[in-house]
Amino acid sequence: MNRTDDGHSFFDRNHQEITLYAHAKINLTLDILLRRPDGYHEVRMIMQELALKDTVTLQRTEKAGILLETEAPDIPKDDRNLCVKAARGLFERFGLPGGLRIGLVKRIPAAAGLAGGSSDAAAVIRGMRTLFDLKLTDQELMAEGKKTGADVPFCVLGGTALSEGIGEILTPVRAVLPFTLLLVKPPAAVSTKEIYEAYDRAEAALRPDTEGMLRALGEGDADGIAKRLLNVLEPVTSEKHPVIRGIREDLMKLGARGAAMSGSGPTVFGLFSSRADAESAEAGIRKLYPEAFTAVTAPVCDPKPGACSGS
Repeated sequence: MNRTDDGHSFFDRNHQEITLYAHAKINLTLDILLRRPDGYHEVRMIMQELALKDTVTLQRTEKAGILLETEAPDIPKDDRNLCVKAARGLFERFGLPGGLRIGLVKRIPAAAGLAGGSSDAAAVIRGMRTLFDLKLTDQELMAEGKKTGADVPFCVLGGTALSEGIGEILTPVRAVLPFTLLLVKPPAAVSTKEIYEAYDRAEAALRPDTEGMLRALGEGDADGIAKRLLNVLEPVTSEKHPVIRGIREDLMKLGARGAAMSGSGPTVFGLFSSRADAESAEAGIRKLYPEAFTAVTAPVCDPKPGACSGS
């Protein structure tokens, strides 16, 4: 395999196969502004890409059709999978010849609020642009991603970003996040649709200080970042799954500077001052929750856009 000129994907010699990385994300803040008539919610949130990543390999085939191969259990392989949905959308839009084999190695926990499926789809979109020589700008790639899911545009962009609209209006943020993270996913099945519907019925929640968080990120203000973590969906998801509240409390007892739920849950993350502190906390909390992962943010030197699918 040869590295391509974007610095974070790999081609085979015949340019028939490409391997990309698909990175997880967390929400440092998540605010919901309103519910639109079409049922979507207007949001304002700060999203952060992590180094935790899946591997996506795309291979052109002469035979028509999209084949997804993965050893990950409980991962659908039809159009319910965002990888397949994204690929099919590009085949139909451009009338592409042949077919596509998608190999997926999962490391990001599924259904965890970490955008694993969305990031995999973003990698497929970026990889197909290269494999099929599609004349799409980065903005057009993000527009294609929106058709697949609200988090996909960010996963095309990567890095740190202020996300607005339904998630498709993205403003890159130059940020310093001086922490190592510990992610903890409890064994709870969370329906994003049900959580948003419950939020619509709930009383007004405490709202995040988004502008203050943006300032703190730009200045690398550790205390300012830690105290401004806030997700308006967390109380709603915690009401249905009290384990989330318990994990948050456990992380703080184990030395986290701040903690919050990502997305609609159920993953909770804690911010730690050092990798040693995070790994010590991981060793303790794994006794209760085996799906615990020490993670860092994606390298700030990654090219943008596209780091969510980069190395």
